[in-house]
Amino acid sequence: MNYDKDNIFAKILNGQIPCDKVFENNYVLSFKDINPKAKTHLLIIPKEPFIDISDFLQNADKLYQSKFWESVDEIINNLGFRDKGFQIKTHKGKKGGQEVFHFHLHLLSNY
Repeated sequence: MNYDKDNIFAKILNGQIPCDKVFENNYVLSFKDINPKAKTHLLIIPKEPFIDISDFLQNADKLYQSKFWESVDEIINNLGFRDKGFQIKTHKGKKGGQEVFHFHLHLLSNY
């Protein structure tokens, strides 16, 4: 599968579709999910075009991967979730429940 430059997250990244942004840096964009499954439900997406977590782990360079995960940690810390509790979920492939084929994490918490 090739990366679809017209997926909704690509359109959000290039400003074609607005989002309720929570955090942004050079590596990630995080925004509120439009169909939340918890009190707090954020999406965290890399700014580079990776299809899914496997694509990201195999093809993103180690520095980018490190900066991505540091950004996830910063978001968790900024929200005060570190000691309260949260879930991080991702999906891989259609049969794994993936709907948008741009790697993304779901950060969920009832806080």
